Amino acid sequence: MKKDDLLKLENQLCFPLYACSREIIKLYKPFLDKLDLTYTQYLTMMVLWEKNQLSVKELGNELYLDSGTLTPVLKKMESKGLLLRRRSSEDERIMIIIITEKGSKLKDKAIEIPHQVFCETHLEKDEAIALKISLKNLLNKMNN
Repeated sequence: MKKDDLLKLENQLCFPLYACSREIIKLYKPFLDKLDLTYTQYLTMMVLWEKNQLSVKELGNELYLDSGTLTPVLKKMESKGLLLRRRSSEDERIMIIIITEKGSKLKDKAIEIPHQVFCETHLEKDEAIALKISLKNLLNKMNN
């Protein structure tokens, strides 16, 4: 391999990950449009459906996003009535995110989205499981 080959797009690990991420998000878009959610808002809702409430820092850790990215997303979601943002009574520097009843009810409308998107990928179940495991391993290695 020549030194210049290192800079060819086809030889990059990052590019297929980036392109796949963009394509997966495109698959979600028509389903999320029906719920009036962006992909980042959908990810946020998935965490809230599981945990009901958590701090912005905890949410950021779950989603691998910083508070500067999350704050405008959370403000928009609060304006839609999906969540509440409240200062912690123990430490007012900590912002707590709490799912609302409206946000909780949205779960019923979103329940089929993972299956619908999976069908659009045309992956076999075993392929999807292996890919997810590989990507989680990569993420874990990069964050240790």
